[in-house]
Amino acid sequence: MISAPLISPEKILTAARLLPAAPQVMAGLCELLQDDNSDLDQVARQISVDAALAARVIRISNSPAYGGATRVGSVDEAVSRVGFGEILRLVGIATVAGLADRKLVYYNVPAELLRESLLLHALAAEALARQAGLDAPTAYAGGLLRALGMMVLDRVGRERDPAPEASDPQQFANYTAWEEAMFGLGASEVTTTVLDEWRFAPQLVDALDRHLLLVEESHDDRLAVVLNLAGAVVVEAGLALPGETAAWAPTPRKLAALSLDAEQWAELSQRVRGMFERQRSALA
Repeated sequence: MISAPLISPEKILTAARLLPAAPQVMAGLCELLQDDNSDLDQVARQISVDAALAARVIRISNSPAYGGATRVGSVDEAVSRVGFGEILRLVGIATVAGLADRKLVYYNVPAELLRESLLLHALAAEALARQAGLDAPTAYAGGLLRALGMMVLDRVGRERDPAPEASDPQQFANYTAWEEAMFGLGASEVTTTVLDEWRFAPQLVDALDRHLLLVEESHDDRLAVVLNLAGAVVVEAGLALPGETAAWAPTPRKLAALSLDAEQWAELSQRVRGMFERQRSALA
């Protein structure tokens, strides 16, 4: 098979601009949540930058997962109801609901599976980061946006003539092997190109570049290990994307990197899946 020519950064960013703007809002939101001087008004203004995201935040805040005794009608009311501790998760649900809005044709991944997989990955990454003493909002954003490159490559594939071959587990060992054959680079590289352009924290960009742990040195990046190990929770829940499942094994080395023993890992996985089930209905 002849490998496809490498996609240029310009082509990647052009395709990324067709995605909803919500992920870019998350970059600013993560910064605000790390700043002790930030207030809820600033958070509400950041969310309101994207009208579609703001509308989804209001709708989801009135869903059974977040609904209170009275309905809210504005972003300010939604933010005030949930507070700092829950706002990133609320925005995360709204972001992934809009971002994963279509089937990934060339990966053969339905939109519903993609949304649920990413939401659970984000919750697991957040919990693991907190357990490991790392920044939880950054890890949550990483889990939520880690498949951004797949979405971009799928859009690029739709525009190609002739169209690329779809991912086939009988022919390719994993998504990365297929991506490199069809597009000349892997989805993780595409994700980091986009998130770097959108000015996400360099620490997160680097971790997403390494989170498949394809080379030995990647294990030294604890945030990359968090994002990888979070995938094991997704596998246990039966929501892993087929071409990635093998990458998420909860090996002793990964657990040790985060100072987790088997009992702590089992408890964390169960707790995160319970949290996910409470939020799952809000994706509909």
